[in-house]
Amino acid sequence: MYEKNQATAFPGMGPTPYHQVADFMTDHPYARDLVALADDVLGHDLLAHYRDSPTDYSAAAQVAFLVNCLASARWAEHEQGVRPALLAGASFGAKAAAIRSGALDAADGIWLTAQIARLETEYFADHHGDLVTLSFVRTPRPELDRILDELADWHEISCHIDDDFFMVTVRRDKLEWLRRRLRAAGGLPLYDTDPPMHVSLFGDLRDRVAAELLPRITIRDPELPVVADYDGSHRTTADGIRAMLLDGLVTPVHWPEVVRSLRAAGITRLCVAGPDALFGRVGVTRRAFEVVAASPRSAMHAGETA
Repeated sequence: MYEKNQATAFPGMGPTPYHQVADFMTDHPYARDLVALADDVLGHDLLAHYRDSPTDYSAAAQVAFLVNCLASARWAEHEQGVRPALLAGASFGAKAAAIRSGALDAADGIWLTAQIARLETEYFADHHGDLVTLSFVRTPRPELDRILDELADWHEISCHIDDDFFMVTVRRDKLEWLRRRLRAAGGLPLYDTDPPMHVSLFGDLRDRVAAELLPRITIRDPELPVVADYDGSHRTTADGIRAMLLDGLVTPVHWPEVVRSLRAAGITRLCVAGPDALFGRVGVTRRAFEVVAASPRSAMHAGETA
């Protein structure tokens, strides 16, 4: 059953400290079942590896984020009446969307997430160490275009999040110049991401995922269409899901295009499932939909007040 005006979106990954989600992953039944599955797939204790992760984006942290997104969606559907007719996933969230759609089994999705994290670690140890992705707000596109023209150096827009919210990848030696120039124009630089993300130069990484990982899992036609995060197209076949997972490595996220696509399909209520501090909160999302936040925190709070 689904409601034709409802969709679920899975957010891009941000740093999520273990202590913020430990109780949810340990005690909540929807999360606990997925953690047990991840333990079996990975062959080790996910929570222990996550707790001891040396970085915010370790393989364990990425699998934990995936588990928390899927568990949050299950809670929203079973306990909060969310019945999505469409799915979307921003950046990392595309993996969760593929699983929820039925195109991937959860076990295959967990394995794929861990293996992509491994490949990325290997790849970026030897490639593109001179690149970094900077996120910033309060910079409308016309002003950003002027700044990038002044940069007069290689760059790519990696994410378009809102009307004045972007992520741009530049050479590391241009990072401080870009920060200063954005501030001078009234912008607010937020944080940089290293290794960088969603850059066309990463074709070799895409090819390795296609050749080494995807042949080892089963991808089916999805039961629910998935909106691709870079062009708003509706993916309804196994080939479409496969291309979406691969192309996301080398193609910029265009969240306003996802919003436009969902609105054109008649979506008025959007559940954002997972630990999210961005995609469900930006203006382009809030103006377009009634947003339902389904996070580990909200699921635990609901259990305490039930």
